Amino acid sequence: MANTTNLNIIFEALPLIPKIEKIQKKAKTISQKNKEIQENSPPKITRRLALSIGSIALFANSRIDISLAEDNNGFFITGPLQDPSISTNIINKETGTRSFLKKGMYIANIGTKGRIHRLKRYAFDLLALGDLIGTDSWNYVRKYLRIKSTFMYYDFDEVITAAQVNDKQPLTDLANRLFDNVEKLEDAVKKKNLPQTQSCYQETTTILQQVMDRMA
Repeated sequence: MANTTNLNIIFEALPLIPKIEKIQKKAKTISQKNKEIQENSPPKITRRLALSIGSIALFANSRIDISLAEDNNGFFITGPLQDPSISTNIINKETGTRSFLKKGMYIANIGTKGRIHRLKRYAFDLLALGDLIGTDSWNYVRKYLRIKSTFMYYDFDEVITAAQVNDKQPLTDLANRLFDNVEKLEDAVKKKNLPQTQSCYQETTTILQQVMDRMA
């Protein structure tokens, strides 16, 4: 009886085999159509693809920046920093330079008006330096003094060069008085000599105020 039952189950399943094969063929056909649609449709913007496109755009922009930096526009450099040269008589006559000058600094060419404004601004900044004198910040005071004075040195040179003939000598005298005092002040700060530093700074502030008035 059991054997007969099993045979009946097998015979009943035989008609289903063609149906299964038909379903499999249909599924294969649908799969092929989907593949053709995917190949012919635009690519899907995935997160990975978006990042790749962004990287390409960023690289392209960086190449543009590099090409712009190669232009001689006064704000970008492509080689080692070169110390600016001066054409006016504001050097120390004994040493041929200025002791406070900081090497390897880039002085952007911002035009005569820009340099006049920067001279006034940096003179104001140095007038506030006195609050730090007498504290434990000698190294900071010296670095700050050298950086600001270096900018002012080269700015004065350009301003004097572009000035009217009658203004050249007064500006040169003002610059020399300022930088003579800055050299003394920088030396006193370097030695951490408080009385000498205070005395030199007091003299320098008077000249700094004159610079601000002249550049107003």
